[in-house]
Amino acid sequence: MVLVLLLTALPVGWCGFKDFREALTFPGCVTGAALMLATLIMVVGIAAVVDCWVRGPISNFRVVALVGTGVALLTNILLALQTWNDGEIVRFKVLSLVLIVCSLSAVILVWRRLDEIPAPRRVAAALVISTAVAVANFGYQYLFQPYRRDATPLVQLAVGKAVLSADRKAFSVPVEIKLVNHSDIGFYVLGAEFHAMGEDVAVSPRDLALSKWREQAEKWAVSREKHPLTRREVYQPGKLVAAQPWIPAGNWIKANDESLTRTVVQLPSNTNFDKLTFYATLNLARKDRLVVEKFDDPQYSWKGFALPAWAKDKKEEEEDTIIQSSDMRENNAIDHYTRRARRVTTYWTFGQHGVTVAPAIVPEGEESRPLSEQMFREVVNRYGLIDVYAGPVEETLDEVKARR
Repeated sequence: MVLVLLLTALPVGWCGFKDFREALTFPGCVTGAALMLATLIMVVGIAAVVDCWVRGPISNFRVVALVGTGVALLTNILLALQTWNDGEIVRFKVLSLVLIVCSLSAVILVWRRLDEIPAPRRVAAALVISTAVAVANFGYQYLFQPYRRDATPLVQLAVGKAVLSADRKAFSVPVEIKLVNHSDIGFYVLGAEFHAMGEDVAVSPRDLALSKWREQAEKWAVSREKHPLTRREVYQPGKLVAAQPWIPAGNWIKANDESLTRTVVQLPSNTNFDKLTFYATLNLARKDRLVVEKFDDPQYSWKGFALPAWAKDKKEEEEDTIIQSSDMRENNAIDHYTRRARRVTTYWTFGQHGVTVAPAIVPEGEESRPLSEQMFREVVNRYGLIDVYAGPVEETLDEVKARR
């Protein structure tokens, strides 16, 4: 019985202490406090079991031993539910089942040695209340909270007044990118990209031939940019005129906060596009679901870094990719120790329409493993990965030049 209580109290107490200090949410801190309280009860239960063993039938602490072993049984059941639900390391799953069986045996042994329970109603009430509190806290922390209403920041684009250069050979178009986070949740920035496209518009006086329109529609279906659906506007591939990150990867967005970024798109005066189209993208992870460390030095596909198959564009093999990676930590101590270590990796793939940022969170050593749709959804839901898109914001070139 002492061994069972020790094997339960030591890891539970350590996880409770870690959660109490480092949990990312208030319920996580409450869980840590509850685990430390359970550990204290089990430590007292160990002393009671030793007293019962030494003094035998004359011991007055047999009820305390029953409470301690009962708390150990309840704690092991909840830990087993959590480990089998989210844990990945087999030995922890097996250990949780073994501890349940052992702690149940300990409860039965103590129960059989009791001649009479003093104040049985009070003891029963204490056990029922503690069980209800533990189950309610477990359900809120691990069942309800991960699936509560999502929060998504808002990105807004505003095009300012164009400015002509001193030599009149170029003009600059200022663009303001405003980030608004009205939620009470913070976010890590995994990637933030802004780009502008120059586009020509050609309109046919009559409907395009059905075969021609279908051919263009197939191109539109795989394009990242906005495209027309009418049968009279002839598809004209846009040309990339500006692209850059607008928030450094690894920064974070505070809860209930706003920020403003101002960038400038420079074009030669003889630019003759029909319109300019502006886009901004933002790739985020929720701060209450994981801890992202500082990103390591980037790796480059053109220097021999092997990309996973899912990160390669089969139609455009020559596209270049920059890879950034960072250590991460789970949002609670139990998951941190019972799940495999993971890294956050972002793939910045350069193409004709700006940069595509693809974040991935996979166990170490499985970076090249194909991602199924189910695995992708599980990662997105678990760590709160969010992609925010702003645009297209379209301006005719005549409108832009008229504001110079």
